[in-house]
Amino acid sequence: MNKDKIFKLAKGFRGRAKNCIRIARERVEKALQYSYRDRRTKKRDMRSLWIQRINAGTRVHGVNYGNFMHGLMKENIQLNRKVLSEISMHEPYSFKSLVDISRNAFPGNKNVVVPPRKVAL
Repeated sequence: MNKDKIFKLAKGFRGRAKNCIRIARERVEKALQYSYRDRRTKKRDMRSLWIQRINAGTRVHGVNYGNFMHGLMKENIQLNRKVLSEISMHEPYSFKSLVDISRNAFPGNKNVVVPPRKVAL
């Protein structure tokens, strides 16, 4: 990379990392490594967040995440985790109907008792 491109990418860095070419080059290279790595990490983090939201929504109705997803798969309902998490947060009645469909499709979902929550005083 030429000097101008490095300084353009180093804009906003602190100290000599923004105006000394040797330090700026090292900091820009490291920043590009971090951005490459974290683009993949962001995908992982979002998927785990969607799974947590779906799991919270299904446990309200007495089903765990794995059994819920297995029931949807058996019924050939092809909604991805992102859409399911949005439905569980913003449309609880629609999500309950999905849980009911999943419960009827997979026998492991039936007769699940939700334990009462302990309230801390």
